[in-house]
Amino acid sequence: MDTSPIKKVPTFKSGHFVFSCQHQDPEIDTLHVWGLVLYKTVSDLPILPAWSSQLEETLIRRSIFGTAALEGNPLKEEEVGKIIGETDQPKKSARAEQEIRNLKAAYQFIRELTPEPTPPVIDEELIKKVHALVTAHIEHPYNVPGLYRNHKVQVGDEDHGGIYTPPKCLPDIEKLMKEFILWINSEEMFATNPYFRAALAHYHMGLIHPFSDGNGRVARIIEALLLRLSGQKYIPTMLSNYYYRNMDEYFRTFSITRKNKENDVSPFLKFVLKGVIDSLEEIKNRITYFIRRLALRDHYASLHREKAIIQRQHDFLTVLLQDSKPFTLQNLFDSSPMNTLYRNVSERTARRDLKKLAEMNLLTCTNDQYTLNIEALG
Repeated sequence: MDTSPIKKVPTFKSGHFVFSCQHQDPEIDTLHVWGLVLYKTVSDLPILPAWSSQLEETLIRRSIFGTAALEGNPLKEEEVGKIIGETDQPKKSARAEQEIRNLKAAYQFIRELTPEPTPPVIDEELIKKVHALVTAHIEHPYNVPGLYRNHKVQVGDEDHGGIYTPPKCLPDIEKLMKEFILWINSEEMFATNPYFRAALAHYHMGLIHPFSDGNGRVARIIEALLLRLSGQKYIPTMLSNYYYRNMDEYFRTFSITRKNKENDVSPFLKFVLKGVIDSLEEIKNRITYFIRRLALRDHYASLHREKAIIQRQHDFLTVLLQDSKPFTLQNLFDSSPMNTLYRNVSERTARRDLKKLAEMNLLTCTNDQYTLNIEALG
């Protein structure tokens, strides 16, 4: 078994191409351990099936928005959500909308794949299938969905590390993709951790750039697929949005890693691991918020049973659990659904309710604006 972290492959027109898992930055080990601890913490947090489903829908919407926006799709996240929620697809649509529908289909495809065989492998047909889904019904002068390119391309720009010329012709691409499949499914790569393997698949697919269009989206989806097949929860559908939120660093890190003369992939691995940690912190906070809401609902019911609060105050707090944005005294009378509870109540009584709930630490008040205290129980 070849245990070298570097594999050099000669090509016909593009010189030697290097597959590398070499990393020497000690911070990577620290980030990896941090990620493992966070993942164990998140995995141990209880979450109701309905919350999990709601969370998954949110993460997929944000992931589709993020990976499309990275490639210049102009649609806002709210618009992306509407398209994803469609039950009937129009026969013809603008490119931006079609890209979102295609990504929805691609994410649905990888969600239905099972981690068999074990360990989970990927092959060229799967990658081509993802590309066909991502670029279907989108006009392009060279791209054919599911087929490798046979022409020279240049990617990148001066603001993010310079221009890069990937392998130039079809024979080189075909050879490199075969070598990529052998390498990413090798014993050495399975011996590394799932984050590294997925990140390196993402990175090297970006280097090969095998298609005329959709390379970034395909690479990020393959990364998500490998993480998902390795048993990771949440992270597969969160990293694309992290990359979008840190777009400049994403492209710069790719270029910095590509230019490393010792083929050290530490910069890209560190960036992905930071994305993993950021994603896990967000998930931990989201699930903790769900748990706090559930605990507060029980707490309000207990206060009502003990007659510490009356029915109206209990119902008001329960309403706020569904929408905890700041509000004023006037909102109790003119904003739904609060006005349903306070339409027959005097301003003096409403003010007294707010004062009492604030004194009980159930509400917070700043400059006459009230907010539900989601941390009332510590």
